[in-house]
Amino acid sequence: MGFIGSNLARRLLEFNNQVTIVDSLIPEYGGNLRNLSDLKDRVAINLSDIRDKYSIREIIKGQDYLFNLAGQTSHLDSMENPFIDLDINAKAQLSILEACRKNNPGVRIVFASTRQIYGKPSYLPVDEKHPLHPVDINGINKIAGERYHILYNEVYGIASSVLRLTNTYGPRMRIKDARQTFLGIWIRHLLQGIPIQVFGDGKQRRDYNFVDDVIDALILAAVSDDAIGKAYNLGSPTPMSLEETASIMCAQVKGSSYLLVPFPEDRKAIDVGDFVCDYSSFSKAFEWEPKTSFKKGIKSCLNFFKNEIEYYI
Repeated sequence: MGFIGSNLARRLLEFNNQVTIVDSLIPEYGGNLRNLSDLKDRVAINLSDIRDKYSIREIIKGQDYLFNLAGQTSHLDSMENPFIDLDINAKAQLSILEACRKNNPGVRIVFASTRQIYGKPSYLPVDEKHPLHPVDINGINKIAGERYHILYNEVYGIASSVLRLTNTYGPRMRIKDARQTFLGIWIRHLLQGIPIQVFGDGKQRRDYNFVDDVIDALILAAVSDDAIGKAYNLGSPTPMSLEETASIMCAQVKGSSYLLVPFPEDRKAIDVGDFVCDYSSFSKAFEWEPKTSFKKGIKSCLNFFKNEIEYYI
C-alpha cells in the first residue's frame, strides 16, 4: 500500500494481472489506504506484517511473482531503533524466503534494495563493484536482505533479482516527513508555503528516478531470466546538486523559496556527500533508460499532491 508498491500494482492491473497487496500499515512507514482507494475492488489487500511468518506462508502460495518492496526505509530511524530495522530488513526477509522455499519454490522474486549499502563513495559514479561500506544500520541490514535473496537462488534455485534504488519520487510517495526521502518533506513544504531547507552548502549531488521509470525496471527484472541471481543499480543520466534540485522545485510553485542551513548533527553523521549511481550494467543488459526528466516528473508529482495533500499529511 506504499509509494512504489501502489504504483506498481496499477501498472500490473493494466496488464490484466491478479494482484495481491500485503501491508501492515504501520504509521511510520509508507502504507496509505488512499493509494489504492479507487482500485480496492480490483486488488486483494491483505493487512499483514511481513514479520508474521505464518501469515506470509499462506499468502505466498500460488503466486507467480513476488515484488519484495517491504522494508523500513528511514536511515535515521534505523540508528534510533536498530533492532526494529534488523527485524524488518533482515530477519523478516529470511522468513519470506523460507516461506517461498517451503510453499512456492517456483516463484519469481524481485527485491528492492538501496544505494545506501555503498556508504560514502570512494569514486563516482558508483558501480556494482564499489565496496559496500554503509554509514547506518539500514544499509547493513539491506545488504543482508540482498544476500539472502542471492543465496536462496544459488542454493535452492529460487529465482531472485535485486535492484538497488536511488532517490525515487512521484505520486503517492510519503510527504508527511523525510522518512522515505528528503524530496517528500520538500514537496510538503512547497505546497504549504514553507521554505525548503537544504542542508550544508547545497553542492552535494544526487540522482533521481521517477516512479514510472522504476516500475519499468522492476518489471524488466521480473520477466528477464538474465536478471536472476544478480544485483543492479538504477540511476539517472542527469545528477543534480541539492541546490539545483531545490531551485527546479521552487520554480514550479509560485512564491516558494529555499534556504541553506547547517546540517543537523544526527544527519551529518550519516550523510554520504555526493552520490551518483552508474546504472550502465542494467541499461546495457535490458535496454532500460529513465524516460522522465526531473523537471517533468516533479511537476507531475506536485500536481498530484495539490489535489491530494489532505490524505498524505
